[in-house]
Amino acid sequence: MFTSSGPTLRELTVQALSSVERGYDLLAPAFDATPFRTPDRILDAVVRAARPLGPFRAGLDVCCGTGAGTGALRRLCSERVTGVDFSAGMLERARAALADAPEGPPADWVRADARALPFGAAFDLAVSFGAFGHFLPAERPALFAGIHRSLRPGGLFVFPLPAPPVIGSRRYWSLWGFDAAMRVRNLVWRPAFVMYYRTFRLGAVREELARAGFSVELRPLPELGSRPDGGPNCRLVVARRPFAGSGNG
Repeated sequence: MFTSSGPTLRELTVQALSSVERGYDLLAPAFDATPFRTPDRILDAVVRAARPLGPFRAGLDVCCGTGAGTGALRRLCSERVTGVDFSAGMLERARAALADAPEGPPADWVRADARALPFGAAFDLAVSFGAFGHFLPAERPALFAGIHRSLRPGGLFVFPLPAPPVIGSRRYWSLWGFDAAMRVRNLVWRPAFVMYYRTFRLGAVREELARAGFSVELRPLPELGSRPDGGPNCRLVVARRPFAGSGNG
């Protein structure tokens, strides 16, 4: 499905009927051949927008998957990068992919639940790409608190956030239909597979980041285009862990 090297419809069905962790273990060998992998144009846009905010020594890729975001992080950090994911299959693919990558800082791989990150204040920059739909709103405070705890004072947590689709558009109904199907699936089948596209809304996310102790600003990513109303198709959320004594954590 998707390409000749991508998963078949049967393989995707088996994945969707598994837990999130088991599903991604199964999907890992073919994940980069699916539309679920973050496109290079988004990774490149984030790198270009984040680079002037540095310099950065150590970086953390939260829910790193097969390592596409970790590869982008290596272009921003000078000393080391760390990818964390709870799927052993995805980490195995990431490790293999970056072993053959062009020269850059070394990459470490940690298997852990992003809701309970096992790090102290060790990183200057944290990123995440395409994973937030796997967290229910009630789980996001623990996610954001763990990322805040993992950053040094002054450190940044950055991620791209697409604008919501125009109400009534094809994309609007596609995402609405996907989320509805997932809710039905999780009502009638266990284990649950948490993946929702319409639960990660900017207003709520800004408030949750602020409660976790971040100061938050938004930056447009103009190379990703504009909406009919002139607004950007995608923004970069820049959440900073303030320095001690600056009045916000």
